[in-house]
Amino acid sequence: MNYDRILIRYGELSTKGRNRKQFITKLKKSILLSLKEFPAITVELSHDRMFIHLNGVPFEAVKDRLSQVFGIQSFSPVVRTGQDIEEMKAAALELVKRNFSPGNTFKVSARRSDKQFELDTNEINYAIGSHVLRNMESLTVDVKNPDINLLVEVRKGGVFLSCEKYPGAAGLPSGTSGRAMLLLSGGIDSPVAGYFMLKRGVEIEAIHFHSPPYTSERAKQKVIDLAERLTAFGAEIKLHIVPFTAIQQKIQEQVPENYTMTSTRRMMLAMADKIRQKRGGLAIVTGESLGQVASQTLESMRAINDVTSTPVLRPLVTMDKLEIIDVARKIGTHDISILPYEDCCTIFTPPSPKTRPKLEKVQRFESFVDFEEMMEQAVEEMETLQLPNEKIMDEFADLL
Repeated sequence: MNYDRILIRYGELSTKGRNRKQFITKLKKSILLSLKEFPAITVELSHDRMFIHLNGVPFEAVKDRLSQVFGIQSFSPVVRTGQDIEEMKAAALELVKRNFSPGNTFKVSARRSDKQFELDTNEINYAIGSHVLRNMESLTVDVKNPDINLLVEVRKGGVFLSCEKYPGAAGLPSGTSGRAMLLLSGGIDSPVAGYFMLKRGVEIEAIHFHSPPYTSERAKQKVIDLAERLTAFGAEIKLHIVPFTAIQQKIQEQVPENYTMTSTRRMMLAMADKIRQKRGGLAIVTGESLGQVASQTLESMRAINDVTSTPVLRPLVTMDKLEIIDVARKIGTHDISILPYEDCCTIFTPPSPKTRPKLEKVQRFESFVDFEEMMEQAVEEMETLQLPNEKIMDEFADLL
């Protein structure tokens, strides 16, 4: 007996009431994106469960990918039987035998969503549990902490059984909470910030500022790889690569050295806001953590934020560096982020940046140059990449 489908439990999505269908449809899209390499797979939606039909694809091939998709509370590979108690008993016994090792304990955890079924939950537990015990001499029952937990769901479409249950990534599916622009450097912090926003259902479009020849093509590829890694969480991501050399050179010429970092961040935020307006975004996301570096003091954040009234979200603001590194390792961005290809921020970092910049001063320093025209030109010249690429998206679009 082989698992032929996967049962998906929604978790938080189950609380969405009238909007549930919209959330579930987004989750289906995220799952198909994550499993795009397996075109034989299909997805069946229902009110409180989702079923992935494997159609010959081994469960082990998709297990790790599903565990990263936001919106899934937990999932189980299942076998399906009819609503016949003898058929259910036979399937249950075979599953327990397959997962049994000497000395194991077990229990039956039944759930009956079809109230028309002849047995209630306790009667299902007893009927199946006693049948398994009669046919496996060395097996014993432990209802609190069993080695084998036999899951039985009785639904109108049949009965689904499994001895396995895996945690999902929880959160909300991509795109259910609107769109925001993520300032994506090549460092450790910003990809982690993107991960947390994806977990809350925000569709992110990444913006990277590229300053050739000071920053190399390898630095650019590193950022592409980071954005590509974030798509593993069931998200499509557009990456906007903005030419920043001319603006950065003008800042170095015009602005006193200890204020260049503040002015650089202000230009980045202002351009991100222009791109947000073009793309219909609702917020800007950064990887800033309070007090971590000179540009991340409250005084610096105030001076930088002055260029926009758009909400600037900082999901890492209370985390220290070690906490952020732990998450980066967990989500698979850490080893990409530490590759020795520097971005434009690190290349031009002044030796003594101002930690408490005065807004009036930085505004005066910038007033002698028409940065507005330069920013408009940079936004017009930006390069946009679709991740995963358009060809891959077209291959599974018909499945949605």
